[in-house]
Amino acid sequence: MNAAAARRPSKGGARAYLQGMTAISARGLVKTFGEGRAERRVLDSVDLEVTAGEVVAILGRSGSGKSTLLSLIGLFDRADEGQYFLHGNDITKLPERRAAALRSAEFGFVFQRFFLLKHLTAAQNVAMALVNGQGWSARRKRRQQVMEALETVGIAHLAKSKPSRLSGGEQQRVAIARALISRPTVLFADEPTGNLDSASGAEILALLREAVELDGQTTLMVTHDPRAAAVADRVVFIADGRIVADLTEPTEADVLAAVKEAYVR
Repeated sequence: MNAAAARRPSKGGARAYLQGMTAISARGLVKTFGEGRAERRVLDSVDLEVTAGEVVAILGRSGSGKSTLLSLIGLFDRADEGQYFLHGNDITKLPERRAAALRSAEFGFVFQRFFLLKHLTAAQNVAMALVNGQGWSARRKRRQQVMEALETVGIAHLAKSKPSRLSGGEQQRVAIARALISRPTVLFADEPTGNLDSASGAEILALLREAVELDGQTTLMVTHDPRAAAVADRVVFIADGRIVADLTEPTEADVLAAVKEAYVR
């Protein structure tokens, strides 16, 4: 652990009061796309509960509904049916403006595509996450926060580099620093290693795991890779829009065996 990481609170620190509580509770979520003969039910009465501080991987094949589920829980889209509670508050019908504000204040996102602005440096990309409805934080404080975030993910020495000068793994580290700098209570990762080679992917998974352990974020990670899912505290398997298995504290062997049982028919 580096110096910046050591200064951040652990799960026993500022978020200790959340530990053991239900962070996310989704009940009977239904999502349908298309109309008439083209209609397809992508999520079919999905129930999911996630405890605060838990790292949950949602594992499924392409088209299984896993990314749609993440989109609903991340408030990028709305379910056709069902309820969604965040930290005990019913936010199922939250108006779009309030949903956007909640998303900005409480959530952090890491995607397969890094979504870095090409004309900005690594530090400037991370600093963009500090813009909110109240404007920029103080410049000196902002600079310190950015450098600590980059140090936490191991690339403070690349602060002035633009994305074109960074490897895929380095770009994803910038994206993780950007997601974590505002200390979200919930972190969403959608195929975070999908564009990386196996070595870089393993490093990113270890980094995500360490980051959430340090600050206690509730974490949902969507993946189709059993090896990636094995870093989670719990793996939820989804197929044809339904949760078909739920595995706690899995090893890689456990996940691979469960994949075979759940998906190979």
